[in-house]
Amino acid sequence: MSHTIREKKKLLGRVRRIKGQVEAIERALANEAGCEEVMHLIAGVRGATAGLMAEVVEDHVRTHLVDTGKHPGALNVDAADKLLDVVRTYLK
Repeated sequence: MSHTIREKKKLLGRVRRIKGQVEAIERALANEAGCEEVMHLIAGVRGATAGLMAEVVEDHVRTHLVDTGKHPGALNVDAADKLLDVVRTYLK
């Protein structure tokens, strides 16, 4: 079973929160909010989207690339952890 299916409820919750944040941007623009407020809202969406991406990438790596139980020739777990640290830092 794919990790996106296994974590479906949690991932959909995150997507729905992002949707709410995007709708807040739309409302701010419709109500002619100041650019500072709009930029803060946009930054929040960017952070939330990056967090979602980091979670899906991490689960993908751990499920499909370094699970030695499922894949005896899997990648080195320590190397994968280091790579994921870099990905998380990049996505912040």
